[in-house]
Amino acid sequence: MGLFLCVCTGPQFETPAEIRAMYLLGADAVGMSTVPEAMVAAHAGMRILGLSLIVNMASGIEATIDHEDIVRIGTASREELTRLIIEFIGSL
Repeated sequence: MGLFLCVCTGPQFETPAEIRAMYLLGADAVGMSTVPEAMVAAHAGMRILGLSLIVNMASGIEATIDHEDIVRIGTASREELTRLIIEFIGSL
């Protein structure tokens, strides 16, 4: 069973009502660019591997969403994400 990613055009923080609607539709996560980028790449005939870093809980699930916190968490994840990507490429 895979992850169902709902895509929004962004950049934006979805409202609690939007999050509830996406949840009712079966979304496990919300993203802004992974899905459209993967669709364009697949249309161009490229073999793709999608990778998304989820850095915040959605509005209405967590009390506040703060842009600075999201940037801080993403930056803090950089080394681990880089290590995983290098390890994956090395295994090809």
